Amino acid sequence: MSDLNWFVLYTTSRAEKKVAQRLQEKGLEVYLPLIEELRQWSDRKKKVQKALFNGYLFVKTSRTNLWESLQVPGAVKFVHFAGEHATVREEEIKTIQRILETGVAVETESGEIEKGQLVKIVGGALEGMEGECINKGNKDYFIIRIPGIAQNMLVNLPRKFLQVMP
Repeated sequence: MSDLNWFVLYTTSRAEKKVAQRLQEKGLEVYLPLIEELRQWSDRKKKVQKALFNGYLFVKTSRTNLWESLQVPGAVKFVHFAGEHATVREEEIKTIQRILETGVAVETESGEIEKGQLVKIVGGALEGMEGECINKGNKDYFIIRIPGIAQNMLVNLPRKFLQVMP
C-alpha cells in the first residue's frame, strides 16, 4: 500500500463532483475539497457547494492504476510538472481538510506570489500553522502553498493572530 499517492486529476469544467462520485463508485479514494458560496439569482439567494480548486480533485492510487481513473466521464488528464505526474503529500491534504473544517473564509489563487514574511498563527482555530503572510488590499492574508498543483490557499486572518518568524 506504500506505493499509493495523491495524484492531481484535472476534470472538465464544473464536473468535479460528478467525477469524484464516479471514481468513488469504482472504489477509489478521492478527495474533493468543497467550499460553500452564496449565489444570487434574480429571485433568490442560495448557498451552493463548489470545488475549492476549479477543475481539480485528488485521487489516491498507484502510478500503475492512473489509466483506470481516466476512464471515468469528465476526467481529462492527470496534472504534470516537469514531465512527472503531480503528487500531493498526505500532510498537504490534511492541511486543506483542517482549514476547511474550521469554516474560515478561504480563497484560492494560482500562479507565483512574491515571497513575503514567514509567519506562525498564534491564535484562533488555525493556531500553530506556519506559512507566508502577504498583504492584499486592506486585508492580511495567510498563504498555505500546495506545490503539487501550483495553487495557494489564502486565509484572511487578523494581524493579531500572526507572529513573524525569525
